[in-house]
Amino acid sequence: MASLFGHAAVAATVAKLAPLRLKPSRFWGLMCLAAVLPDFDAVGFLFGIPYSSQWGHRGFTHSFVFAAVVALAFARFAVRGPTFASARGAAVAFWLFVSCALHPVLDALTNGGLGVAFLWPFNSERFFLPYRPIEVSPIGVTQFFSLRGLEVIQSELIYVFVPCALALAAGWGMRWLRGTRR
Repeated sequence: MASLFGHAAVAATVAKLAPLRLKPSRFWGLMCLAAVLPDFDAVGFLFGIPYSSQWGHRGFTHSFVFAAVVALAFARFAVRGPTFASARGAAVAFWLFVSCALHPVLDALTNGGLGVAFLWPFNSERFFLPYRPIEVSPIGVTQFFSLRGLEVIQSELIYVFVPCALALAAGWGMRWLRGTRR
């Protein structure tokens, strides 16, 4: 998997770039939670669920169906009252979906593991993307704080944090250009 830092950086970038007029504080927290939630499947290791199982790591919690369910549930919390069934509610749900769905995409860019079950429950096959430049992160906090964890952070600096910074700069530039043309 990519590290929680990488997933959170992508979520914060998406949250910042989401073209929503009002972003309540809970939106930011829910975006980051949606981005890291798929890795809660690692708890399955404690219960003897094999990695390769559809219920194992990078299984159903890394599917686009899971991302949609999380997005709808979180949007209901983020947008309260009748506005949930409005264009604003749909926009918030969409951006929460993007945040959660980018998690398995990022994991599919790593160079380890068994792949990602993007299409569960329709297909339990696991996939990687053709280009896999991100060092796979060790599972577990103690293993992360090692030389291996440093390698992961170094690869994420290049392949996650730099693209996030460039996307933020491009977003800022677009807003600046729109502001100067008015």
